Amino acid sequence: MSKKTAGHADTAVGFIGAGTVGTALAVRLSGSGYRVIAAASRTRSSAERLAASVPGCTACASKQEVADAADIVFITTPDDAIARVAAEIAWHPGQSVVHCSGADSLDSLEPARRAGARVGGFHPLQTFASVTHAIENLPGSTFGIEAEGDLFDLLSEMASALEGNRVRLRAEDKVLYHAAAVLACNYLVTLTKMATDLWRDFDVPAPEAVRALMPLLRGTLNNIENVGLPHCLTGPIARGDLGTIRKHIAALERSAPALLTAYREIGLQTVPIALGKGKIDDATAMELKRLLQNTEGTIDGRTAPDIEPLLRILCPDCAAPAGEETHELSPAGGHMKEKP
Repeated sequence: MSKKTAGHADTAVGFIGAGTVGTALAVRLSGSGYRVIAAASRTRSSAERLAASVPGCTACASKQEVADAADIVFITTPDDAIARVAAEIAWHPGQSVVHCSGADSLDSLEPARRAGARVGGFHPLQTFASVTHAIENLPGSTFGIEAEGDLFDLLSEMASALEGNRVRLRAEDKVLYHAAAVLACNYLVTLTKMATDLWRDFDVPAPEAVRALMPLLRGTLNNIENVGLPHCLTGPIARGDLGTIRKHIAALERSAPALLTAYREIGLQTVPIALGKGKIDDATAMELKRLLQNTEGTIDGRTAPDIEPLLRILCPDCAAPAGEETHELSPAGGHMKEKP
């Protein structure tokens, strides 16, 4: 046994909450040499399933049993249950109590702190669609850690044992940190669903559309990782292709108007990335913004008036019927010029 593994074995670890995150952490920490000894959950069957996955782990009948047995207790319940669980347990001075919420600060663990326990947050920045996938995805993840002193060091060692990275968080960082995770993870699912919905317009069912789009998604993630922002950006905004953007907007107005607002807003957020890449200039960026804000053909953001009826009254020869020679106002000085 290595010194590192021997050190891990000195710490008794318990879990309250035997869902996806708790089970994945218990399995992986056990596999990394930590002594996971106890688990409790809302239902005994859930605790027993976790215990069956971890050698030497006992399914406890109550949360208090876990707190009495473990040096460090992970509360891996849903976020809205953390404070209640923390308040229901008689904690011991010197033990560590850690929740795994990405958005909650340590305020929810205040009852444990008042009892003399050290408190911390240990959030795996990862997507867990099932227990099996969670166990598979956990190694190499980034862990958001909110803790002080020895507990911060211990949680940092756990992140390293799980082959992961860590980011240190303050209480005021947590909500934005979690919102960033939602944008990068959950809303990627939403964007993919929006894309597959468009494929239905040309009679491709969603499962086939997902298969078709997956190489593109993987390629995009590969570019983000290996090329980096902003240079990984590709597509019409990256190259200043206003004509293609106009076609997209027209097609969405016709076939999927519910997606148009999202398309415009995401496009506006993409323009600064394209500008940072250096493939478009400020003038093109401004044109793209006007197009995406739906202010093309406006004056200072207001819709430009239709002057054709007025021209017909004031200058019948200047407003020829369709099919005949037409004129338009010149951008400079209001002089008339022939339109080819």
